Amino acid sequence: MAKERFVETYSQGVSNIRKIIVDTQTGVNYLLISSNMTSGCGVAVLVDKDGKPIITDIDSKN
Repeated sequence: MAKERFVETYSQGVSNIRKIIVDTQTGVNYLLISSNMTSGCGVAVLVDKDGKPIITDIDSKN
């Protein structure tokens, strides 16, 4: 079976949901926010203090 492209590394909340999703090919971290997963959500790239995308070392996750 192929490796999943996106993996959830953090989750918080039941009705006000916050999740961090990592792209396993690039290591880029995304923040997913929703007040109700059935009525839409927002996704944004997480950035550091210099405005550069936060990258997870994907080799260390294997």
